[in-house]
Amino acid sequence: MNLFFNTDAATLSPIALFIQADWVVKFVMLGLLAASIWVWAIIVGFGRRIGRLRRTSEKFESDFWKADDIDAFHRLHKDSALPIARVFGAGVSEWRRSTAGKTIDRAGTRERLATAMGAAIASEIDRLADRLNVLATVGAVAPFVGLFGTVWGIMRAFTGIAQAQSSSLAVVAPGIAEALFATALGLFAAIPAVIAYNRFGHGINRVEARLNRFADGFHTTLSRQLEGQG
Repeated sequence: MNLFFNTDAATLSPIALFIQADWVVKFVMLGLLAASIWVWAIIVGFGRRIGRLRRTSEKFESDFWKADDIDAFHRLHKDSALPIARVFGAGVSEWRRSTAGKTIDRAGTRERLATAMGAAIASEIDRLADRLNVLATVGAVAPFVGLFGTVWGIMRAFTGIAQAQSSSLAVVAPGIAEALFATALGLFAAIPAVIAYNRFGHGINRVEARLNRFADGFHTTLSRQLEGQG
């Protein structure tokens, strides 16, 4: 009994299940494993990116509200890749274009400023969220890919029963275990992807809210300055 237990445990180990699996199920397992590695790489990289972005944005905004000269501040940060810096740059560029003439259309200038910064915000959020579609795709598709491997493995188990003309555990167990292992790999890839997608989506919403607040504040500052124009 003890010997049977040890052999069974070895046969049902993940490595043994992969080795003895049909080539179709092997392909499914490798695909799900690659998807899982890709998901975790995105989770680690994007998590660090969001944290760094939050810290640098807070510093940029704090420095901006302390600055006395907007033009000097823009020259200092015009090459920055920060989303908030690009929104700021879009506002400054539109301000300069709208106030360059002798006559200034105040209402039109305010509208163009809001449009320019709003477009910059949308562009930055799209760029930031670009890789999240991978998480959404893996989270939605991986369970079904694992289910395909499960169905195929169960079909193999029934084929083994028919060939051996026996329904004993020794005949059924490898195919069933192989099928369930494919399901487990699908869930292993999908669950972190779904959790990370929701979490990072919330983080992106917070970044967008910060950018909108900054744009509103900057728009208010420029509107006051516009009132002082002759």
